[in-house]
Order: sequence, then structure tokens, then C-alpha cells
Amino acid sequence: MVAVVEIAGQQFKVSENRKYNVPRLKEEAEANVTFDNVLLLTDDKGTKVGNPSVSGAKVTAKVLEHLRDDKVIVFKKKRRTGYQKSNGHRQLLTRIEVTKIAKGKETKEVKEKETE
Repeated sequence: MVAVVEIAGQQFKVSENRKYNVPRLKEEAEANVTFDNVLLLTDDKGTKVGNPSVSGAKVTAKVLEHLRDDKVIVFKKKRRTGYQKSNGHRQLLTRIEVTKIAKGKETKEVKEKETE
């Protein structure tokens, strides 16, 4: 089963028992976290697209550790003026492992027929 879930303002395509690096979360290490904003859900039976999210679907994950990404160097230079500026940045990340993707309740839609 595959789901597209919004975590900290970014969308991630996740599946069960996989590890992902996401933007820093408030939860401590070894804590469980649930994401309710599931935008798309795919399984063997078909695909559900949310409007804006799939109702009742949840993604449960376990926080493994907090870490920092590799350093990104930003270098600015203007020709013939002697202007050079270098700056570095390391993004704060959280490593999570998706443990469960829940579909939620199956709802049957009743189509009303128009009588003329």
C-alpha cells in the first residue's frame, strides 16, 4: 500500500516499513506520531484521491532520530568587482519509519436517481 501524505507542509510518497527523512518534528526519539492529512491512497483494489484529503485515512510512524543534513554551500560572485560571498546551511531533519497505513472506514455512496 502506498500513500501520499503531507508532513510539515511537504508532500511525501510513503509505504509501510520504509524509512524517510522529513523536516524536523517536535516529537522526541522513539515516539509514535500520526499523520491525518493523507492526500492519496493506493492499494490492490484501487486508488482513492482526497478532496483535499482522504477521510479516515491515517499514517502512523515511529520517530527514530533527529539529525542534520549535509552542508549546502551558497557562493555568490560578481565579475570584475572583487565581490565574493560564501555561506553554508545544514537543514534540520527527523528520520521516521512508517509502521502502518490505515484506510479508515469504507463508506458506500448512495446515488440518487432523478425522477422525471
